[in-house]
Amino acid sequence: MSQLDQLVEQLSALTVIEMADLKKALEEKWGVKAQAAVAVAAAPAAAAAEAAAESTEFEVTLAAVPADKKIGAIKVLRELTGLGLKEAKDIVDGAPKVIKEKATKAEADDAKAKLEAQGAKVTLKGL
Repeated sequence: MSQLDQLVEQLSALTVIEMADLKKALEEKWGVKAQAAVAVAAAPAAAAAEAAAESTEFEVTLAAVPADKKIGAIKVLRELTGLGLKEAKDIVDGAPKVIKEKATKAEADDAKAKLEAQGAKVTLKGL
């Protein structure tokens, strides 16, 4: 198998999120906008990318929080939702729980990143 064939196989195995990260990395490395080139490279994943792009609202679910990480998760949850201490603690203790029902992609990603930084497991579901 040639080096080019191997590269094609590796690119075909990437998820849509990994393909987006690859695009960003190549743009930074080469100092260009790779819109057309990435569109060609991402052709096998085009259908999946379009399906993911259709979701404009997301449901953010707190799936689980390790016992030793609950305090940090409660603090972040209060910051994200404006809930009181008791309500936030009840959600963390009762995980899995939906914490945002209709969040934009940016809000959902921000919430996920902040909670995962505290050790929580978070899932996003496109609506």
